[in-house]
Parts: sequence; C-alpha cells; structure tokens
Amino acid sequence: MGLLDGIEREATWLGGVGRTLIRMRHVKPDKNVTIVDIVEPIARAKPDNIAMLYLDQTVTYSQMDEAANRYAHWALSLQIKRGDVVALFMENRPEYVIAWYGLIKIGAVIAWINTNLRGQALAHSITIAKARHVVLGAELADAYNEARPLMDSPPVAWSTGAKVPGTEDLDAALAEASSGAIDKAARDGLKCRDTALYIYTSGTTGLPKAANFSHMRMLFMMYGFAGGLDTQETDRVYDALPLYHSTGGICALGMAFTAGGSVVIRRKFSVTEFWTDIHRYKPTLFQYIGELCRYLLNAPVGPHETDHHIRAITGNGLRPEIWPAFQKRFAIPKIVEFYGATEGNVSMLNYNGKVGAVGRLPWYFRNVIKTRIVRFDVENEAPVRGPDGCCYECGHDEVGEAIGEITDEPGRNFEGYTKASETEKKILRDVFKKGDAWFRTGDLMKRDAEGYFYFVDRIGDTFRWKGENVSTNEVSEALSVLPGIKEANVYGVSVPGTDGRAGMAALVVSPEFDITKLAGQLASNLPAYARPIFIRLRPEMEITGTFKLRKVELVKDGFDPETITDPLYVLHNSNPEYVPLTKEVYADIVAGKMKL
Repeated sequence: MGLLDGIEREATWLGGVGRTLIRMRHVKPDKNVTIVDIVEPIARAKPDNIAMLYLDQTVTYSQMDEAANRYAHWALSLQIKRGDVVALFMENRPEYVIAWYGLIKIGAVIAWINTNLRGQALAHSITIAKARHVVLGAELADAYNEARPLMDSPPVAWSTGAKVPGTEDLDAALAEASSGAIDKAARDGLKCRDTALYIYTSGTTGLPKAANFSHMRMLFMMYGFAGGLDTQETDRVYDALPLYHSTGGICALGMAFTAGGSVVIRRKFSVTEFWTDIHRYKPTLFQYIGELCRYLLNAPVGPHETDHHIRAITGNGLRPEIWPAFQKRFAIPKIVEFYGATEGNVSMLNYNGKVGAVGRLPWYFRNVIKTRIVRFDVENEAPVRGPDGCCYECGHDEVGEAIGEITDEPGRNFEGYTKASETEKKILRDVFKKGDAWFRTGDLMKRDAEGYFYFVDRIGDTFRWKGENVSTNEVSEALSVLPGIKEANVYGVSVPGTDGRAGMAALVVSPEFDITKLAGQLASNLPAYARPIFIRLRPEMEITGTFKLRKVELVKDGFDPETITDPLYVLHNSNPEYVPLTKEVYADIVAGKMKL
C-alpha cells in the first residue's frame, strides 16, 4: 500500500469518527436529551420535509410529530408516565415509528416485540417487560390471542388498523386525542442514560431476553451511522428490515431522522420488488443484512438494478465471497459494513470499504476504543487463561473471541438485560488484570496488522439463520414436548450458497412419532427462522463424559445422504412439510435449485 492510499484510508476513518463526535457533542449521560429533542426542531423548522414513505403514503415531519403527539396524549390519559412500559407488537409501517416516538415524548419505555414470535415465546417477551398496555397491529391479533392465555396478567391490548374483538379500539382513542405539542415537563427527570426501549435477543438461552436500550445508546447508534454515511436532509434511506430490530429500527431510521432526511419503509423484504422500489422511491442509501444481498445476487437480472440513485449502503453480514460481485453487478459506489449487537459495547464501521472486513480500529485508537480479541478454546467453549488466571490477547490474524472493556463512557458501557443473571453471563472478568470486566460478544473474530476486524463464526450453540439468532435450547425444548420425540439434539450446519447455518435436529423417536405432522406442530411453537430445516433420526444419542450431548461429530457429518446412513428429511418450502432427503434433493440444495 502506497503513502497516498494510507493517507486516504486514515482520512476516511477519522472523517467518519469525527462527524459522529461532532453530531453527538450535545449528548451527555445526565442530560435530558432524547430523539424527540432532535426531531421536534426539524418538524418546526422544516415541517414539509418528508419523514417517511410507505406504499403510496407520504408522511411529513409535521404530520409524524402531530400523530406522535396523539399517542403521547392518549398515554397520558391512561396515567402512563415516565418509566412505564408499553409493548409494541406490529408489523412494519409508519404507525410503528409514530407509536414509539410518541411514547418517548412522555418518557415511557417501549418493548419492541419480535413479530415472528408465537406461543410461549411471545407470552414470555411481553411478561418480562412488565407492560401494562400493548399496542397491537390488527394483523397480529391471532398471534396475540393465542399467547394471551399463557400470561398470568396480560396487558390491556389496544388494536390499530382494524377493530379486534376483545381489545380496545386504539384508532378511535387516537382520533379523540389532541395533536397539540407535548410539554417537555412530561418527561422531567429523564436522563439520557435511562432505558428507552427493550429490544429482544434470543442469546444463548431458550427464551428471548429483553436487552436494556437507553436513550444514550439510541442516539449513539443513530449518530454513528449518520456520521459514517455523512447523511444530509437530501438523503433518503430504503429500509426493508424489521423495525423491531436495532438494525432496521435504529440504524436505518437514525441516518434519516438525525439529518432531517427521509426513510422508505417496506412491510417485508421482497427480492422481486426490491429494485422496482429503489427505482420508484429514489433512495440514496439502503440498509442490508448479508442474506438480503445474497438473495438479490441470486435473482435474475432485472430492469432497474443499476438504474438508481444509491450512493452508499450499510449493513452487516455481507460475506467476502459475494461482496465484489454484489457491488459490481448493482453498481454500488460505497459499502459500509459494520459490526455490533443490540446489547453489546463492541461496535465498529468499515468506513474504507475493505472487502470482508466488519470494521477497523487503528492502533492509535487502541487506548480509546478498548476492543480486544482473546484466545478461545472452541472445544471447551471458554477463553484460554494462563497460570495467573488472566486471558491472552490474540496476535494478528489469530482467531479468538472479541470482547469490549466495560466502562461508564457512552458506547463502552454494558446496559445488560432485565434479568441480572442474564447480564452477568455476558461479562468476562479478570481478563487482563484482576477486577476488570469485559463484554463477551460470543463471536470469533480476527484482526489484521492494519486494524481491520473480520468475523469468523458464532460461539457455542447459538447460530444465525435468515438474519436471526437461533437458540438450540429453545428449539430442543419445542421438539422435546411433541408426541413421539424422546430426545432432541439441535445444531447448525453449513449449506453451500447461504449465509449463516441452517438448523438441523437429530431425534431419537418412539413408534408414535409421525414425521408428516412435525412441520405443522412446530409452526405453532417456533418462529419460521428457528424451525429445523433438516431432521436426522438416530437410534440413540452420543453423550460426553459429563453427560452433555455431543454435537461436534453431527455438525461435521452435515446433511449428505451419501455419508449418513440414518434417515434424513428436509423441510420442503412449498408445502411445507418434511420430505425424505434423497441424493437428488441434496444435489438440488447444493446447486441452489431448492430454496430453503
């Protein structure tokens, strides 16, 4: 690399960091600053700026702010106050954003419920948030009503979008509420460090965990992406990701809202309509996850895939093997890959667009941003410790677990979960000296000599599929209660041509087990992304000396019927049901002819 290349690389990195710090200069942990204090002035100064586009609907900043005021007045009429929790269970649309934005105006905490959850997982998510009210999209009424009997004290449900029997009519209540401005006194006493949201993650335990997400963290992420992409009010962000996730609900929206720009909201991602939308709405940016990029790359060539105004895209999970082809085919000028987790304190942006890297932390920021990689024992699933009990930092290009030192500084703290015991599981103590504490990412990574970080794999039983973390414990528990299943061992297997790992379950069954009913049974217990793609019937399970189910050999075996003598099945997407995994079907999967 030449001198000019090095200067340009440093200037790009420092420029992105500098823009972020400048935009965040007014945000302090003890100040009463929220996203409301960013958006309200924009609504007053530039009321006709477009905030959101959805289908044929256009929402200006003034319209968004007035609609949010109705939510705030409605909540105040119910005596909802600062710190009270309201659950939000609704599919993507402008109303979703308006709802949580309005509730923040009075300092309420909003629990963003994953719309894929069903049954016990859904009931659990609402229960642990201790929500007294739930804003319910009518399209999800059936799912909520199925979960409601599983809650000891279900919240009052307020339906919007249509009248739902057994719920309160939110649309009627909002129509009667005032659209007048909310006095900031409604959130007196609120601090930037206080919780704004609960965002859920499956983590490594069975049921979802509610991560505490403060106003500080919200603004830190919003400004981080706005600075990294240098967004202006002329920018328009296309967002086809779930609004209940921090990626789609915080990062994408933040790029637009902190600059007075616009966001195009899509109800659900569509391969066939993606570039048509890009052509129609003329966004300048879009947010991705790796699997989305792979879907687009595998699709037939379309008429609008290079006929666009995109200047940059940002996201995570764009694998190096498809990165150059994706960027070239779709004429993307700049790709800003990032790394981070909803609840974690390890985050970074790849400002320079280095293929395959998730971010960069140069040596001169080593004592400012304390992210390290420590040696990791994969077999025992634990960091390696020396005779003094401390961990070893990895050298260049050595794979280990990425960790971040926990401090009180914005972005470096760890806000944890609603349960203290779950929080403690993510903290690694006495790492480099006695008494220090570091956040465990649960990810294996490596770092090169120039400070670029590269994602390698997830640690342990949790794996990613379709952009979601899948807990093997949760899937095993759902399988184990079904008729005829005696034992279940769940793990992830690599599938050529796909990101993440597909779920596979090895089962020991009794004669009453019926494979033809399994897909339907799991549909009521697990979200779609968590249902095993492959089933393997075993005569018995192998266990370790400590009575743990062995997975290493099963993962290594994969799903190839040529090498596995056990009966194999695959979840057929069109039916859906489990069908025998023959050599011909296997060949279609490997060749990408059969979609999983």
